[in-house]
Amino acid sequence: MTRSSLSRTQITRKTVVESRGGIVAAQHGQAAEAGAAVLAAGGDAMDAAVAVSFAMGVLEPWMSGPAGGGAMMIWRADEGRAHAVNFGMRSPAGLDPADYPLAGTGKAGDLFPWEAVVEDRNIEGATAIAVPGTVDGIGIAHARFGRMPWAELLQPAIGFAREGLHVDWYAALIIASATRELARDPDAAAMFLEDGQWPTIAGWTALSEKRIAMPQMADTLAELAAGGHRAFYDGDIGATLARDVQAKGGCLAHDDLRAYHAAFEDPLSFDRGTARFHVTPFMTAGPTFRDLFAALPPLDAAGPAAYAGYAAALKSAYAQRLASAGDSERAPGCTTHFSVVDRQGNMVAVTQTLLSVFGARVVAPGLGMLMNNGIMWFDPEQGKPNSLGPDKRCLMNVCPVIGEAGLGTAAERRFAFGASGGRKILGAVAQLSSFVADCGLSLEDAFHQPRIDVSGGETVTADDSLPTEVLAALRAEHPVVTTRRTVFPYAFACPAGVLRQGEVNSGCTEIMSPWGDAVAEGAA
Repeated sequence: MTRSSLSRTQITRKTVVESRGGIVAAQHGQAAEAGAAVLAAGGDAMDAAVAVSFAMGVLEPWMSGPAGGGAMMIWRADEGRAHAVNFGMRSPAGLDPADYPLAGTGKAGDLFPWEAVVEDRNIEGATAIAVPGTVDGIGIAHARFGRMPWAELLQPAIGFAREGLHVDWYAALIIASATRELARDPDAAAMFLEDGQWPTIAGWTALSEKRIAMPQMADTLAELAAGGHRAFYDGDIGATLARDVQAKGGCLAHDDLRAYHAAFEDPLSFDRGTARFHVTPFMTAGPTFRDLFAALPPLDAAGPAAYAGYAAALKSAYAQRLASAGDSERAPGCTTHFSVVDRQGNMVAVTQTLLSVFGARVVAPGLGMLMNNGIMWFDPEQGKPNSLGPDKRCLMNVCPVIGEAGLGTAAERRFAFGASGGRKILGAVAQLSSFVADCGLSLEDAFHQPRIDVSGGETVTADDSLPTEVLAALRAEHPVVTTRRTVFPYAFACPAGVLRQGEVNSGCTEIMSPWGDAVAEGAA
């Protein structure tokens, strides 16, 4: 294997934020600041989550947004219980599998090893767009647990859209990675590219002041703020969305949007020693998270035995998932995660996504927003557990978790974790949860602890900073490749989390994320 050109002596760390007030940990620091400001104004953790969700759709538009989907886990301190909300996408009722003929050229080249479809109609363009769920999911959770007005919580996102998206080196890198695909849609090209064909980027020695204008998105968010969350589905926004998609050849109809409803679900909860985990059930990676811990032997330290156990348990859990759910994703997708804790101990863990980077690489011109490509979640071959069809729920890899560690002891802690990164999400969230619950690591040590990934078959991908004895234990049982934890690409997913012990909260994000930060209320 070719030696990496990356420095072997560089050390990257992040500071864990601690506070008796609330904390927001998100993949973009400005979104975290917006949520922390809501907490400082007396908002609930759910209020902060609303502000962060919409802010992330503006600040990281290629990762998530109102036209996406996802799931969340909620902890209510006064009830002493967890709640799950599923706002996954659905296929349109008018979808015809015959419109997605197999190309007969082998496997597709994006996130899933499905058979290739003619013109990649399930991956890119309006034919790849599924019914979005994010706005309704965030809306019903706010209706139940929020305290601040809906319209007020969308103001930070509206302000960010009015300012336009600042294109620093990281934004330029992400845009450059999808320039060819974005250029195929005139509205996406006009929004993200220079002259409709070149990446938006400043000179490499310059301080970039470039911004991507988002006036239409700002107007849409303002209308949504005034009309409430169902305006995205039942009102003019929904009508415009359906009209824009159909004009580009998709089948999404306004009736699909009117019929869509996110749902509260009973969480999947299970015990492990003195720990208890609460995850999302059905159509997410929550059940696989449970299967992984069922296959994982008791642990008390993050040593060679632990990593050997993680590798074996991940393989076992994924084998069960593939057999029963039909999911075969092999690469990271376009997703974001954020976690919130308030001073009362309420928590929210939200994972939201467009699926691929830039979703369908299509912008709805009437809304100024990127569209999802949720149809790619389905296997285009018929007769499979997850085959493409009309009006079906998409199978997601999101895995937000509420964990409780050391129950009944003086070291009792509660945490809200999650990550972005497609099939890599499960391994990252499970290892972080085990580091805290099984091995007793602090939040700082857990986020800086090297991880492995076992989501692409038999091979274990291991952080090359793991001790020699850990790598030897892995190689004794599995084929292993080692790699560096980098900014791009992410080999081990991109987590964010908060933790509460007693009345002290803490938060951290993936150490390699150049935008991610945890922000305490009062510090924004």
